[in-house]
Amino acid sequence: MPDYSLTRDRVETYFDRTATQTWERLTSHEKVSRIRETVRKGRDQMRALMLSRLPQDLRGARVLDAGCGTGAMASELALRGAQVTAVDISPQLIDIAKRRLHPALADQVDFQSGDMSNPALGTFDFTLAMDSLIYYRDADIGRVIDNLAARTNQAIVFTVAPRTPFLMAFFTLGKLFPRSDRSPTMIPHDAARLAKHCPGSLTKIGRITSGFYISEALEHRP
Repeated sequence: MPDYSLTRDRVETYFDRTATQTWERLTSHEKVSRIRETVRKGRDQMRALMLSRLPQDLRGARVLDAGCGTGAMASELALRGAQVTAVDISPQLIDIAKRRLHPALADQVDFQSGDMSNPALGTFDFTLAMDSLIYYRDADIGRVIDNLAARTNQAIVFTVAPRTPFLMAFFTLGKLFPRSDRSPTMIPHDAARLAKHCPGSLTKIGRITSGFYISEALEHRP
């Protein structure tokens, strides 16, 4: 998967070297700009929406947090009783997530840095991938979901950037700048078209719009 690998490497470079401090602050309780505050609010709302698709009591369940970032989702899952494997391509973000996890939850969360689609991570009851697939093309997302579905017993809940006029204009504008001068670009997706690349049932769960944060949650079941 050359396209997937190249994008994954750009994402790793961006989050592990370029934007680590930005994301550490964005995902903290520190004061941020009004624009970033809307992004923070949107991410909080999306996390809650995705978690609403899982049972409140997750004792005995194994959950993969695919693209865990600084660990907010992993912490919420552990509080519900789940055994969580939290993986992220950025070792720097994993280090932040480890520091932030409450010591009482340490035995329930296994943090790992690496590729979210690595089969060595094992099998799970649920997989959550919040904003960790937004930089990939539909065929690559389909391959990742197919890979995860083979190891997920119940449901995969993930997000994509929806094809709105604003995001399509943003995507087109981004192409005007040299790649070395910009972060990985979100690729907007149409859920119906994406479903053609994801064998099984793909359902829209909801869309969160908060300032510059626009994301759509989808649920995949066998």
